[in-house]
Parts: sequence; C-alpha cells; structure tokens
Amino acid sequence: MKNIKALVLIALVAFSSCKEEEKGLTVAWVSSTEDTVWNTKTYNQSVEEIASDVVIDIDTEAQEQEITGFGGCFNELGWDALGMITPEEKQQILNDLFNQETGSKFNLCRMPIGANDYAVDWYSFNETEGDFAMENFSIDRDKKRLIPYIKEAQKINPDVAVWASPWCPPSWMKHSKHYACKANPEFNDLPLELSNTEELVSRFITEPEYFEAYALYFSKFVQAYAKEGIDISAVHVQNEYNSAQNFPSCVWDPKDLGVFIADYLGPKFKADKLDAEIWLGTVERPQIERVEDVLEYKNTKEYVTGVGFQWAGKGAIESVHAEYPEMQLMQTETECGDGSNDWKAAEHTFDLMKHYFKNGANSYMYWNMVLDETGKSQWGWKQNSMISIDSKTKGITYNPEFYLMKHLSAFVAPGSVKLATKGNDDNAIVFYNKVKNEVVILAYNSAEENQEFQFNIKDKKVRTLLEAKSFNTLTVSL
Repeated sequence: MKNIKALVLIALVAFSSCKEEEKGLTVAWVSSTEDTVWNTKTYNQSVEEIASDVVIDIDTEAQEQEITGFGGCFNELGWDALGMITPEEKQQILNDLFNQETGSKFNLCRMPIGANDYAVDWYSFNETEGDFAMENFSIDRDKKRLIPYIKEAQKINPDVAVWASPWCPPSWMKHSKHYACKANPEFNDLPLELSNTEELVSRFITEPEYFEAYALYFSKFVQAYAKEGIDISAVHVQNEYNSAQNFPSCVWDPKDLGVFIADYLGPKFKADKLDAEIWLGTVERPQIERVEDVLEYKNTKEYVTGVGFQWAGKGAIESVHAEYPEMQLMQTETECGDGSNDWKAAEHTFDLMKHYFKNGANSYMYWNMVLDETGKSQWGWKQNSMISIDSKTKGITYNPEFYLMKHLSAFVAPGSVKLATKGNDDNAIVFYNKVKNEVVILAYNSAEENQEFQFNIKDKKVRTLLEAKSFNTLTVSL
C-alpha cells in the first residue's frame, strides 16, 4: 500500500507543485535517517485525495515559552580531543558547531567551575585550606584548555553566551576534605569511612565563614573570566546537588542552598555589581519539594532567574513550571548514554526534547560536544558525544545526535516561541519565528515504513511523505 501511495504521489507532483505555487506556500526541508544524514529535499505537496497517516494541527496563535538557545558543554577532555587533529579539521568541527550560517548555530553553552567528570583531573581555583579571603584564587588552569576552547567558539560566534556550574567547591570547604562523595578505589582515593551516598545532608561546611568565602569564590570567578574577555551569563549554584559521585560532587540539603543563595551569593553579586544571573541548578531529582525548599527560603526567589534540570530532574519540570511560571527553565545536560553513539541514542534524545519543550523549557543543552573514541571520563564512565575523534586513526565521526541537535538548533532561532499542537503530535515539536513569520517543525517518523504526514497551519496544509525512521525539519514560510 505504501509503495502504491508513493507512486501516486510521484505521478501527481507537477499538479501539486503548481497548486502550492498558487497558494504561495514555501517549505524548506531537511531529513536524516541512520543511513543518509542531512539530506536537503525538494518539497512537493502531496495530494489531498490520499488520507494522511499522521495529522497535526498547528495554531500559530497558541504561543507558549520563548526559546533562548541551544548548545553543549566546554570540557577539558573535549579540547584535548580537538588537539589530536589538524588545525583545519579542528576549525571545521568548531564551525559545524558554532557557525551561524552553516553550522549548528550554538549560542548558549555550559562550562564547569573547577573540575567536573570530564576534566583531566581534579582541581579547583583555590585549594589552599583556610584561605577565606581567596588570596590564592587563580584561573590559570583554565587558560590551558577551557578558555582557549571558549575563545575559539567566540571567534565564530562572538555572541555565544556561557553559563557555569561547579561540580564541587574547593575540597577544604567540605567535611571530608575530598572532591568525591563516593569512594571508588579504582578512580579516587577517598577513604571508605568518609564515603557517604546519603541525600539531603550537606557535605559543604555550612558555617558563615565558609558561605562567605564560597560566595567570594563565585564572584572572583565571574570577574576573572570577564578580564579574559568572557562574560559569564549565569551561574547554576551546584551540579546535581543530590548526587554523591566518585567524581567531583557535593551533596547539599536544599534548605542550605537556599541559605547560601539568599544570604550570601545573591547579596555578594549585588554588592559587586555583577550582571551574571543566579540559577537554581542543576536539578536531577523529580521531587518538587527539593526545589521548593531552596526557592521558598526567605527572599531566594528575588535572586534566582531560572531553574535547570537534567536526568531524573525531568520529572520535576512540569510541576516547577506550574508553580513558578515566572522562572526561566533549562534542560542543562542531555542524558549522555553509555558511549553507544547510535541511532537509538538519538531517538532517546528526541523523546527528551519533546518532554522538556512540552513542559516549558526555554533552552536545551547537549553534554560533550567532542570526545575521543572511548568517550570515557577520567572517572570511568563512557558517554556519548556529538562528534568522536579516534585517537589512533585521527578519524572524525559525526554521531546521530549531532544531526538531531542541528535539526533543531540550526532552524529554531533565539526569540522563537514554542507552539501548541493538536492531533497525532507525539512525534513533532513545533516553533514559530515571529521575525521571519515562519513555522519550524521537527518531526520524527518513528514507524518502520514511510508515512504520510499532514500539518495544518491556518488555511494551509503541508503534506508530505516522511521516510521510515527519519528526523525531519520543515520550515514553512507563512
């Protein structure tokens, strides 16, 4: 039946094309399958005599949240991977990520404050115990990798915004005096007696002089980066504040995070006249009370611009959006899998995109943009990346998730709005670019066979046959 349908559609292409010219409907279309990626197709309207398999109604007046951007994370191991290839190849990869004409158009990216799990090894900006005045604070380590990485991106997109989060404070600010929370003799030297995976118990020393010093640490970080020509757009106060890891991490009681933000960090940023926003993030648990306990402490909400979510935090975003509609929301780290870098991983990421944008997310972050072929962190976890570089052959592979991210980020401009949809809309996310008066549709045909999709936009009908297991971006000029 599908083959017959396709033959009928081909036979009537000329009729359909003329019909659409009369309507003034212009559709740009890019499609990717596992075997053929980023295929620019010529759109020809399918005939209405054949019933569509999937029908989606799009209301350009039903506008939801505004989109602020897309990006990934600047990590040390990513920069080292880029150092394995020729300067020309490195430049091509950076262009493919940041170029605002031909690339993925990334405009909002993350970085760690000190070491994370994709650092070369543990470090903070001040490991001098008891240095509450931060006299030994230094970002010299970042001048070797992270700052050059960001600078190269800035050369391509000078407007790329950078936000930052710590995985761990200076180790002497924790009760254990160690960067990890969970002992693992294979990957860290945390004594077993100091290993503690209990949640809702602060590992940070919650005393005034430590709070004050840590607020100063954040302020000095923002100011030091400004001197390097990198404006930090926002800080998220703690990566995964519920998770005890064998890599840099720090569990907090949410109430203590509220104290830190309202009584120390917020006032410090205000006193130092810093433009960097303060966000609650990154939330990796589904319980909304772990967000409420932070935001409802005193005047915390006056200082917090938004909330960032990742991993199991996706279970909290709907409730947070409903309870705090004024807050900006961000998906801060797409789930990074196990290094498979396959089509199934892209399908999972598409499901995450649908969930986050359905529940109010204004932006979407990938995690590692570039890694070597192992995908391994220094603490043993093999993870996905958008682009892989083979350390032996120097071969470069653009993984399926690179194309999925580009299917979204290259077409959905900052300032666009998410549109509500009706019908068989499980496999589509739709946006409206007010400046260009165009609708951007990201659709996935998850079926094992080609399917006819119909998108109803005002008085227009966009009808076309989408290949089996294909991601498609259709840009419809109205």
